[in-house]
Amino acid sequence: MDTVELLLDEDTEGQVLRVWDHLAARGRPSQRNHTHPTNRPHLTLASVDSLTPSAAQALRTHLDRPDRPAVLDGLVRFSGRTQVLAWYVRPVAELLDLHTAVHETLLAAGCEPSNPLLLPGRWHPHITLGRSRAPAWDLPDEEVFPPDLRGPVHGRFTAARTYDSRTRTTRLLSPA
Repeated sequence: MDTVELLLDEDTEGQVLRVWDHLAARGRPSQRNHTHPTNRPHLTLASVDSLTPSAAQALRTHLDRPDRPAVLDGLVRFSGRTQVLAWYVRPVAELLDLHTAVHETLLAAGCEPSNPLLLPGRWHPHITLGRSRAPAWDLPDEEVFPPDLRGPVHGRFTAARTYDSRTRTTRLLSPA
């Protein structure tokens, strides 16, 4: 599987990393504990079984300069086989338009999206903070964040990449 992801500006990524550290310091599941070199805060736009070189090239037209607002505001919890705690990303019009364009580009290039939860109209934009196989998110929302990091964080998505889950590698689609 290949994913198409947006990356945050340095300051906003730093705020997410602070939350990862805060959760880890409290003994809670945290993405900080996921030590693979490709692990960093990101927003997943789409996934496909296999991203062809022509599809990646076509995506660059939309993602060459993906500068879009990143407003991190509130928490979402996803349950299932894995419990996920995430920072909700406000789905502002500029971000939704880019998300739709990415999906249209993938379809036009013959790459069928593989995760229906990432499709336009079903997508819940978020930045993962922690994952656990056991229930782990019984703490109040305000305890997830360091005391000096409350309220929305306003930043930008400034780069795009792909992630190949078979090789566990990333490839930039735009400047880092």
